[in-house]
Amino acid sequence: MMSRTDDLVSALRERILVLDGGAGTLIQEHKLEEADFRGERFKDWGQDVQGNNDLLNLTRPDVIRGMHDAYLEAGADIVETNTFSSTTIAQADYGMEGLAREMNVEGARLAREAADAAEKKDGRPRFVAGAIGPTNRTASISPDVDDPGARNVTFDELAEAYREAAEGLVEGGSDILLIETIFDTLNAKAAIFGIGEYLDSVGKDVPLMLSATITDQSGRTLSGQTATAFYHSVRHAKPLSTGLNCALGPDLMRPYVLELSDIVEGFVHAYPNAGLPNAFGGYDETPESMTTHIREWAESGMLNIIGGCCGTTPAHIRAFADAVQGVAPRKLPEGDHAMKLSGLEPFTLAG
Repeated sequence: MMSRTDDLVSALRERILVLDGGAGTLIQEHKLEEADFRGERFKDWGQDVQGNNDLLNLTRPDVIRGMHDAYLEAGADIVETNTFSSTTIAQADYGMEGLAREMNVEGARLAREAADAAEKKDGRPRFVAGAIGPTNRTASISPDVDDPGARNVTFDELAEAYREAAEGLVEGGSDILLIETIFDTLNAKAAIFGIGEYLDSVGKDVPLMLSATITDQSGRTLSGQTATAFYHSVRHAKPLSTGLNCALGPDLMRPYVLELSDIVEGFVHAYPNAGLPNAFGGYDETPESMTTHIREWAESGMLNIIGGCCGTTPAHIRAFADAVQGVAPRKLPEGDHAMKLSGLEPFTLAG
């Protein structure tokens, strides 16, 4: 009997898979107020919680489930959990550190239910990517310009926060663990370490997706690495997929996706923003304007997974799905790592 990872790898070798689009984009359309975020359970919470989108997994699950349903209906093969900030470190801003694990469990459960319902309708496998954001602290850069050696978080603190998030995401039903919007590779290394310890301790094999963010046209992450340097820093984790998300639109992201597609031993993904933010903080790239780029990426053999980040909607995802339908996925290079990803050997974080 094939495992979920086997099913995922098999699908990736057959076609380009479609990831969902922006979560915040759809949540904002509901124009939720403080009372919506609080719900009955947190009506007396001691500080404002509006804007804590991950809390909606607990207080407005209907909104989050509706978001997943919309992206699946648009053609997504993979939906991300609404858990970008569900770490003890990020939730400290709201005094909700103790709720982080529950947010992950419920976020994964909602995505799992939606994915299973969509799969039942047409028999096409759908997968849940447990989303783990970078936290709002960085292990490599000082928060104090007058003290370059200062740090507001340690490697061990990050590793423990990521471990707890992974535990909740796997318990809730995630097929993949997606470490995304990586701006500091040391944070990502802490995530890989913490998640690896957890998976080893429970004897589970859950594949990783690692997604970096090139912050501007310098072609580097915030901590100073090129896309190539980033990949070589994390390739020991044998990620199922390595790629880029956020910050840039498809026109500016292309050279860095190409850079990764030339060197990555596993699969390659990308989920760009709908362009750069305009003067009002919105995003102007339409499904049509983005799809011109996405189709060219696919036809150039650069992609295994495509989706959208900030500013993208189900309309964008539907256009992407149509654009890549029937286009052959990027071929994996030959080698030991590719063999592991072929399903011929068990996937593992080790070695």
